[in-house]
Amino acid sequence: MNSETTSLVEAKSAREEWTAYLAFLKRPALPARAAGFGQSSLAATLRLLALDLSVMGTLILLAIMAISGGFVPPSNALAELDWNMLTIIGVVVLAPVLEELGFRSWLSGRPGALVSLPLAIAGIAAFQALNGQSSLLAAGLLIAAVLGAVIAAVLLRKKHAYRWFGALFPALFWLSTAAFALVHLLNYTEGSLAMLLPLVIPQFISGSIFGFARVQYGLWSSILLHMLHNGALVLVVVTAGKLGG
Repeated sequence: MNSETTSLVEAKSAREEWTAYLAFLKRPALPARAAGFGQSSLAATLRLLALDLSVMGTLILLAIMAISGGFVPPSNALAELDWNMLTIIGVVVLAPVLEELGFRSWLSGRPGALVSLPLAIAGIAAFQALNGQSSLLAAGLLIAAVLGAVIAAVLLRKKHAYRWFGALFPALFWLSTAAFALVHLLNYTEGSLAMLLPLVIPQFISGSIFGFARVQYGLWSSILLHMLHNGALVLVVVTAGKLGG
């Protein structure tokens, strides 16, 4: 059951944290156990946020330069959103939670995560398939699946990561990161694949940072980091909209 894992090395500064992240990217390895929530882990998460925002800020400046030079970005569904409070909550809170559960909760390689995620997905799929035809049955299947996922996660929480998962972790990490980036292609309503792929590079980079946070410090860390990331971008969009208006 035990996977081939590495020991967690706690960074003491932003420079050490960012260096650890870059070293992780060169050779992704699953720690024996995530550090879990604590003052030092929270500080580490904020250091990763600083890295994430620095990279995003640089990419935004490059995009502004490209647009000033004549580049016309393809239409994006997010640009059509009405930025009311409900939309902001969805983007800043709901989307990060669901995306982290779907793309990175299972990166621990532990039986609880690998069993509970498919159960939750099956429940959501059943709900969507049956809703409208048999709402009561759909709701029952969804509740049963979610409860099963929670029970599995609790009962199996002390189990170690699978050995095979540790061996395949580098490929699984990059698969998760790439899938997270590619799903954001759905935000665009026009443009060829060759044109759109470079536009999801920001999500690919952020996804790698979120993934590093998830395996080093826990799922709470990647969710918080993702929320703060989205919150910062929403702040920029809303502020720019007000200034432009």
